[in-house]
Amino acid sequence: MSTSVSSVVLRFYEDYMKTTPSKLKLIDAYLLYILLTGVIQFVYCCLVGTFPFNSFLSGFISCVGSFVLAACLRLQVNPANKGQFEQISPERAFADFIFAHVVLHLTVMNFIG
Repeated sequence: MSTSVSSVVLRFYEDYMKTTPSKLKLIDAYLLYILLTGVIQFVYCCLVGTFPFNSFLSGFISCVGSFVLAACLRLQVNPANKGQFEQISPERAFADFIFAHVVLHLTVMNFIG
């Protein structure tokens, strides 16, 4: 059982490294970072408590929102999805990503108080 799981994971990793463009790998690394940040915040909240609840909530919402925006960016710049996003250039997708991040973080900073 473990041999088949390890071979599947190894095959997935090899295919990912061969076929995925470097731009998408960079976005994937950012997605992993945001995911781990959200998990660490949640675990910290469970272990220590939620005394400044607005701070925890705004940080966690920032992680979730950033993850969603980055996932949308990855979908739009992926060459395999070019047919679905014909009118949106990668530069436009990145500009939308930056603008949405600014709005998200202004909202988060306002919520912290």
